Amino acid sequence: MLMTDEVDDLIPTRATLLGRLKNWKDQSSWQEFFDTYWRLIYGVARKAGLSGAEAQDVLQATMVSVADSMPQFKYNPKIGSFKDWLRNQTRLQIITLACKGRPSSRDTVHKMSAAEADPSGQSVDRMWEIEWEDNLLNAAVANVKRRLAPKKYQIYDLQVNKQWRPEKVASLLNMTVDDVQAAKRSITAMIEAEVKRLEQDML
Repeated sequence: MLMTDEVDDLIPTRATLLGRLKNWKDQSSWQEFFDTYWRLIYGVARKAGLSGAEAQDVLQATMVSVADSMPQFKYNPKIGSFKDWLRNQTRLQIITLACKGRPSSRDTVHKMSAAEADPSGQSVDRMWEIEWEDNLLNAAVANVKRRLAPKKYQIYDLQVNKQWRPEKVASLLNMTVDDVQAAKRSITAMIEAEVKRLEQDML
């Protein structure tokens, strides 16, 4: 599986998708899963102190681990969430790579301080939660953007992402300042609602 420039945004992983992953030949479902989670896994590995190449190795190893586990995997929300299970798989691969082949390296000691030295795994867990929230927000923004006219999303983008003042946005788009600010509030509320919806749908 390759990281493409045009990947799907983070989407809720439902039991139906997990069921389809039991068939390793189902390339469409596996690509959907990969597109959903590669940024999350890669981002956590980078925050744990690994290089870009090492983070890609963690990503691939985690995907292989998931593929190996899927035939016997049974989702049971009473035992725990899929999100937590995937986090544990990612953490294991980070620790394994951080220690692999460099027992006396100072670089390894540095990486272990982020990835392994914490027996409770809280450091990686914190990184995971940060990346998870970032991915969730990006997914919500992407979903809302698809529902908006380009000009309306541009109002939000210029104010929030590019940090333009409302007066500058109003002048560029030939709108009143009040309309610009109202559009920003409306879109922000839509994004917040979408984040909540995605959180509820996530396994």
